[in-house]
This record gives sequence, structure tokens and C-alpha cells, in this order.
Amino acid sequence: MTEVWGSSETGEEETRHHTPGTPCWTSLLVHDLEAIKEFYGSLFGWSYYSPGPRELGPYVRATLDGRNVAGIGELPANRQLANAWTTYLASDDADVSAEWIRCSGGTVGVGPLAAEEAGRLVLATDPAGAPFGVWQGQRLLCPRPTGVRGVPGTPVWHELVTHDASAVLKFYRALFGYETKAAGAVDSDMFTLHVEGRPVASIRGAGPSLLHPHWMTYFEVADVDATARRVGELGGRVVGGPEEAQAGRVATVEDPEGAVFTLLRTAR
Repeated sequence: MTEVWGSSETGEEETRHHTPGTPCWTSLLVHDLEAIKEFYGSLFGWSYYSPGPRELGPYVRATLDGRNVAGIGELPANRQLANAWTTYLASDDADVSAEWIRCSGGTVGVGPLAAEEAGRLVLATDPAGAPFGVWQGQRLLCPRPTGVRGVPGTPVWHELVTHDASAVLKFYRALFGYETKAAGAVDSDMFTLHVEGRPVASIRGAGPSLLHPHWMTYFEVADVDATARRVGELGGRVVGGPEEAQAGRVATVEDPEGAVFTLLRTAR
């Protein structure tokens, strides 16, 4: 596991872009925007601003030290979808990616459509049912200058948790041209996805008992144990851990609306 923000960007901040297949953004749809803003603001120290009117409803961008970190949008009152963090994968052409997804066993739920002035997006599910986004950025939503890697409160890794990693791996590899390497124990169903020789994400098979395949966002924190306790104090819940893992100390938690994410103190 390694930091995914920054090292795939090229050129100056106004023109650099994420290499296709690189996780480039993470967002969350919620039922009570103000309550969830307070939860993550208290947990990670996020501030917020609205980028303006949005076709899909109320929406804010979370910032840390003036840099964009994540997006949070509010679901319409009549939509009772379970909320979850969504990983966006970079694309040079969202329309081409959407068509490829449709033709390869995935489902396109939203888009391609323009996202304010920042680019074009697609919301889709892979053949196993895991939701993900595709982002064609006209400019970077989340520029990560050198020297801010592993900052507490920022996303540092993305992992697809699915039934059979080997099966769904073919879909993502064909869509984005990933190089892949087996990870974990010899008999484990886990792979690391590489872009231009650099690890950017992973896919882990959790077996048929997994209820809902999903992309997991890992957020860096300074103290996993203390932050996990804070999650409970703020109305969330600890799902697993804290415990030591290959990448560092981790805890899987959920926010007050049930969106699951992972806290990580990267091994130094």
C-alpha cells in the first residue's frame, strides 16, 4: 500500500492530470448533510465550501489546510439509498469509459455528465455490483503538492472488497490497463493494481458471504485508537480493529449514517 495522491500528476498545477486508472477523488452521498459535515469536521478537522448550484442536489467539498479532500452530497428526501464512500478512477474520456462499462458487464447509473467547471463524471457499478465513479478532469479537484503525503484527514488508499477478486480483476484491467501483482499470502485472493509501475489501489476477495461489494476509502490519521474512540463519541461505530496490518495500524469504522471507511496510521 502506498500514497495514491500526487505522484501520477504531471506538469504545473493548472495543467497536470491523473493518469487513467488512478484513484483521484472520493465522495459520499448522505441523508443529513449538516449532521455528516459536523461528524467529519470534528473527526478530521475538515472545513467546507459549496462549489455552486449542482444538478444532483446540495453538495459541498471538504477541505484541509485549503486543499480539496473529498465531496459530500445530500440525497433527495425521497431516496432511501444506503450511503457509502465512492472512489473515482481517472479517465481521459468519460464517455468512452461509460460505453466500455456498459459493454463489459457493468452498469452506468449516472452520466456521463458535466460536473460544474471541473470535468465530466460517471457513476457506475462493476459486474459484481460494487459502485465506483469515473472522473475526466478538466482540472484537478484534489491537487496534492509534494510534501503533503500521509497528512491526517486525507485519503491515502483505495481497496475494492468483492466476492472474487480474480473474476472482477479482468473488468478493471481491461478498462484501465492496470498492471497487477498478487498480494498477501500465497493462497490469498488479493491483487495490487499498478499504473506506470506504481501501486495505486488493491482488490481483495472476501468470499461469497460478503453482502455488498464496495470500494473502501482509507483515511490517514495520527492515532488510530484515539480516532476510533472519537468515532464512537460522535455517533459512529467501530466495525473492526484497531489492529496491526501490513500497511500500518488500521480500524474499520462507520459514520452515523452507516458509511464504512478505514482509519490508517501508515507504517513508517
